[in-house]
Amino acid sequence: MSATDHTPTPAAPAKPFRLFRRGPWENVATIVIAAGVIMLMQPFSIELYGWSFLTTLIGTAMFIIVSKFPD
Repeated sequence: MSATDHTPTPAAPAKPFRLFRRGPWENVATIVIAAGVIMLMQPFSIELYGWSFLTTLIGTAMFIIVSKFPD
């Protein structure tokens, strides 16, 4: 056997869920949370204030879910 002999490495398996990657979805969840906090702190609209808790809650739940996605 020579030093140049090597066995070919198998190709990496295809990643079927490339859309569901952690980085971009964590950014989206963080933006939703920030929007909810801004809606909570703004003094202009009671309508935005009313939706702020739900927006923040959705962003937080989304962040918990997407943090389990692969890198």
